[in-house]
Amino acid sequence: MTAPIPHSASRPAPATSGPEPAAPDDRPEGRPARQPSCGWAAPLGTGELAAEITVQLSRRLSRVRLHGFRPQPPAPTLVAVAHGSRDPRALPVVRALLDRVRALRPGLPVRLGHVELNRPLLGDTLAELRGEAVLVPLLFGRGYHVTHDLPAALAAAPHLTGRIATPLGPHTLLAEALHGRLLEAGFPPDPGPRTAVVLAAAGSRSPQSAQDTARIARLLSARLGGLPVRPAFAHSAPAGDAASDGAGPTVADAVRTLTARGVDQLAVAACFTAPGRFATRCADAAPGIAAAPLGDHPALARLVLHRYDQALLARTGSDSERTRAATVAV
Repeated sequence: MTAPIPHSASRPAPATSGPEPAAPDDRPEGRPARQPSCGWAAPLGTGELAAEITVQLSRRLSRVRLHGFRPQPPAPTLVAVAHGSRDPRALPVVRALLDRVRALRPGLPVRLGHVELNRPLLGDTLAELRGEAVLVPLLFGRGYHVTHDLPAALAAAPHLTGRIATPLGPHTLLAEALHGRLLEAGFPPDPGPRTAVVLAAAGSRSPQSAQDTARIARLLSARLGGLPVRPAFAHSAPAGDAASDGAGPTVADAVRTLTARGVDQLAVAACFTAPGRFATRCADAAPGIAAAPLGDHPALARLVLHRYDQALLARTGSDSERTRAATVAV
């Protein structure tokens, strides 16, 4: 039989279930090894004990291999597609919007591509990507760019698995952003009975785009408590154009019509992402209040992420019927 180990008279015998001293390779980096006293380490304070447990647990967990669990794949890249403009103010405004999108969802890869006029062009952005991408048009209706240019850009990038989100309009978040810009421009919170708004949009030959703009106008009207909101465009389709079914009144036409009907307080809401030729033309036609383009309005940034999420939930992001059924928190 093994003889019992003698104990010091000044120190009680340790309990057999007490903790063992940490192995040298398990102590935190930079901490010297504890010198034993009578075979036992010096007692740890509460903070040191917590740190010791955290370090050792982290090291042991790093050696564990989990079976049956796959790491989450990276999120598809959100490619925001802007139209592009020769106006030098446009690109900084679009970049500010994307900075706000990144702030709302840290870690999500967000890139920018332009249809024309500005770099990076959409084709160049897609050429640099790998894996999955969701194209979110920073446009407000189903015009030619959304229905033709974006699918063509994806077809030219066969190395990508891509989806196309629906355009930003119509949506209640867009109406919120339009309302916010109107208030910033001086639109009264409690407008009088002879007040109206012209909703200025870029315009398109597509009848679907005109329908989208009309729906945006109705949503903005509801946001304004039923105030009249008339959709209008920066330009009209050429006379006699067979594809001009979507043409509507210009902003100047709408201003004249409403003024003739007795409206004496008239504002123009800008359904544009950034400054440019069309936004300037529409603002110049306003007899009074002209709201700024939507830019980095918080509601617009939330809408960009909402369209991205819808595209991921739907079988095909460009299918409006399926994306309409997808519901996510915004």
